[in-house]
Amino acid sequence: MKKYTSYIIVLIVLLVGGFLIFRPNKDSEFSKTNYYLGTVNTVTIYGKNQKDAEKILSGCDKVVQNIDNLMSTEIPGSDVSKINKNAGIKPTIVSEETYEVIKDAIYYSKLSGGNFDVTIGPISNLWSIGKKDARVPEKSEIDNLLSLVDYKNIEIKKEIIKSDTNNDGIKESTDTKYTVFLKNKNMKIDLGAIAKGYAADTVSSYLRLSDVDRAIINLGGNIKTIGDFTIGIKNPFENANDSFASIKVNNKSIVTSGVYERFVEKDGKKYHHILSPSNGYPFDNNLLSVTIVSNKSINCDALSTSAFSLGLEEGKKLIESIDDVDAIFVTKDKKIYLTKGFDNNFKLLNNDFTLIK
Repeated sequence: MKKYTSYIIVLIVLLVGGFLIFRPNKDSEFSKTNYYLGTVNTVTIYGKNQKDAEKILSGCDKVVQNIDNLMSTEIPGSDVSKINKNAGIKPTIVSEETYEVIKDAIYYSKLSGGNFDVTIGPISNLWSIGKKDARVPEKSEIDNLLSLVDYKNIEIKKEIIKSDTNNDGIKESTDTKYTVFLKNKNMKIDLGAIAKGYAADTVSSYLRLSDVDRAIINLGGNIKTIGDFTIGIKNPFENANDSFASIKVNNKSIVTSGVYERFVEKDGKKYHHILSPSNGYPFDNNLLSVTIVSNKSINCDALSTSAFSLGLEEGKKLIESIDDVDAIFVTKDKKIYLTKGFDNNFKLLNNDFTLIK
């Protein structure tokens, strides 16, 4: 652990988005890093002794690992893998956690008018951006799969199968079955744009139950804070290693979706990973990145993708229609647009950028 006289500085390497995190150096600091949900995860807690910290951080690992085992597309026995395998065949019994995340994903798919679509799996698998086999598919390959992308073809069901009552007629326990069914064969759901947010919220709840009052949860670029921090938002231009702005947050989640971290290149053209459900290609608009700030991390995950996909005007309108959610939009001409909720908590750090009010 490297200490500074006035700040602890933690530099976090992200797959989507980037942040520098600053906090006054007052407490002990303990971190643990692991790899779940297809990305690097780091949880840092402050103000605990080493024995308690190690126990709490091991518990955080178990929380995220459990969610990975349920929602990963890479684990054959996960709920998501079973759902995809049974597409067009039969409903799959899933955990309550998976059911709730898919329910939220459907909600955000509707909210974005289908620009965020949890059934993007067949298309994202085709591109495989961020993986070793990433490539630019032929248009005919994409067109052949587009009909499989439609969140309206997901059926979810919550069914009470047993309810026990005592002699006084008071309900004591209830058994519930949760099922998910993809109506068409070869459909695939991909929770990659929302599962990390759910995991961050779940870890945050676990930390609070463990009496942790200051922490940073970083799940592959999905940042959630317990306590007050200053977050530096990474410059979204390629090869930049500075922060163009910072925001002060207290018990907030911050997620960035951008074009600069994950992409595949062909014939000198770069194709980023945020894919349109309507044509199967990366969204082509004037945005470089969208950063969402909210109380809930699952909101940030889904809304950063949704707002980016809608573009500046419609994306800004969407975010401003939702309570307790704010956004920072960065355009290719280095202009910054903020939603209405930012007051004195936003600070511009790089004069190459222009804040548009």
